[in-house]
Amino acid sequence: MTCGGVMGLTIFQVDAFTDTPFAGNPAGVCVLSEQRDDEWMQNIAREMNLSETAFLRKQAGGFNLRWFTPAVEVDLCGHATLASAHVLWESGLLKPDERARFQTRSGVLTAERKDGWIELDFPLLPDRRTPAPHGLSKALGIKPVYVGKSRFDYVVEANSEKTIRKMQPDFSLLWKVPIRGVIVTARATSKPYDFVCRMFAPRVGIDEDPVTGSAFCCLGPFWRERLKKNEFLAYQASARGGVVKVTVGDRRVHIGGKAVTVLRAELMEH
Repeated sequence: MTCGGVMGLTIFQVDAFTDTPFAGNPAGVCVLSEQRDDEWMQNIAREMNLSETAFLRKQAGGFNLRWFTPAVEVDLCGHATLASAHVLWESGLLKPDERARFQTRSGVLTAERKDGWIELDFPLLPDRRTPAPHGLSKALGIKPVYVGKSRFDYVVEANSEKTIRKMQPDFSLLWKVPIRGVIVTARATSKPYDFVCRMFAPRVGIDEDPVTGSAFCCLGPFWRERLKKNEFLAYQASARGGVVKVTVGDRRVHIGGKAVTVLRAELMEH
């Protein structure tokens, strides 16, 4: 693997929250051998044109990890963290039983392998009930059952899984909602899932995110309160779709998924 040397830079594309290629959420992953400036990383993320591209650099006690959409750097990303851990194990930069430890804008995050899944240890980000912002219902095209707000996103409960799957938001209107994104969720009627969701984030350059690991930092406590349990199997009902295990603790949430590498490419230095 060449990272930042004279032969160019290796970039992986990993489908996260799936064990099937061309499903789940694709993330770019690049392991750097030296510091790169923000503009360069943003340009690479724009070139990759995935919902997030992750940049890793080894440091004492683990790896520094940053995430960029095609438009901005973000504070927290689950699927690109899962993809990053997958690449570290697959490429031999971590031993198979070694825990991945990341220093990020959201503090220290970890990932480990458990029973064929990758389990992320993320912060709990519960929502609080809030009045719906102006234009939200029209932008989503549904009448919310509940609206709350977490650190990063609005969370909207819909009346059914069917409503979730049929939604066709107006992204030009949704862009005007002043927040990272909007999570829409409902109890699942399809087995074996407990709940379903979709995630829209046009303000950060992602009209619909295929599978959003960080959304489950909010959805975990949201559904714990309603379903009175701590462990869930969820489905993000985007066109690509993805399966997520969620275990809610007092201050942390464990987010489980699988991953598969679909592409390894060499970026020529310019």
